[in-house]
Amino acid sequence: MQEILKAFMLIFIAEMGDKTQILAMAFATKFPVKKVLLGIFLGAFLNHGMAVALGSYISGYIPVNVVQITAGAAFIGFSIWTLKSEDSEDEDEGQKFKSGPVLTVALAFFIGELGDKTQLTAITLAADTAYPLYVLCGTVLGMVVTGGIGIIIGKKLGDKMPEFAVKILAASVFMFFGISKLYRSIPRQYITLQSVSIFSVIILILILTTLMPVIERRKQGKISLFKTKSRELYNYYKQAEENINKICLGVQTCGECQGNSCIVGYTKTLIKRGLEEDEFLELGAFVPKEVALSKKYDKERVSEALNITLALLKKDPSKNEYQNIHEIRKQLETILFNKSIDHMDSWEEYQKHLNDIDKAHIVKIY
Repeated sequence: MQEILKAFMLIFIAEMGDKTQILAMAFATKFPVKKVLLGIFLGAFLNHGMAVALGSYISGYIPVNVVQITAGAAFIGFSIWTLKSEDSEDEDEGQKFKSGPVLTVALAFFIGELGDKTQLTAITLAADTAYPLYVLCGTVLGMVVTGGIGIIIGKKLGDKMPEFAVKILAASVFMFFGISKLYRSIPRQYITLQSVSIFSVIILILILTTLMPVIERRKQGKISLFKTKSRELYNYYKQAEENINKICLGVQTCGECQGNSCIVGYTKTLIKRGLEEDEFLELGAFVPKEVALSKKYDKERVSEALNITLALLKKDPSKNEYQNIHEIRKQLETILFNKSIDHMDSWEEYQKHLNDIDKAHIVKIY
């Protein structure tokens, strides 16, 4: 149990705010959450299973004391690595595969974690334990739980996630385990005031060197890819919620709220899915009733809501995380034109379709 908890804690803290959460958030907007989590499990199991097997093999041929010292140094290295600024577009790797939800996610996570600090952590832990299978259970569980939380965090917390504090905490945990292992493993004659002082200065220089770009980005007001994506989507949904509430005619006009049977009510549900964790519940295809389309909606407000939606989508219409927003777009188009544009593969193609149905030029795209 101790090995499971130790492995789980290290992986869990190290992956908070990392690319696994970005991948999870992106996939969950396209695939059901259960399939995404199953894919994460399979990808992490294969990736970390390979790492644990390698770690166990190494431990059989290298003296235990050498393994302990190497593990300590590795953990300190992971600590420095954790402090690095994450600015890559690694989540796009998941879009390269078209083999079904579970296999797509599994392949993306397997490839995305090759050579990553979590795989190296699994190797290090396995090389220093008599229970490699328990280490595997802990690391895989850490990946699945972190991915699940990442899905919720992106929509639920928006820009409130204390990303910098999480980095410091993760680095501190790795540093603590690393220094503890070195202290227990290095022969006592080498632990002198001089050696400890030199070691401390080197570690301090490495930490400061690694943190400087992160601190500089914070001073310039720049935020990470994960936080940028979360904030952008969260702000859109809040703005869309405000607009759709103004479009709704209310019970004083409709007599009784029809909920998801009403095109505005259905759009409200789509927006709610974007703001809360029940976003990923399956919704059937909505077929608007004639009575819903004949209502006197404020076309100017609907056009404004569609413009805000298109402003977000035009940057990259094919992004996985925009699937729910495309559904909102279709409902707004249906209110305005009694029809919608099914696909938006490229902005140029969409503009042509829009010009064909927007004869009165209601929509003014900026």
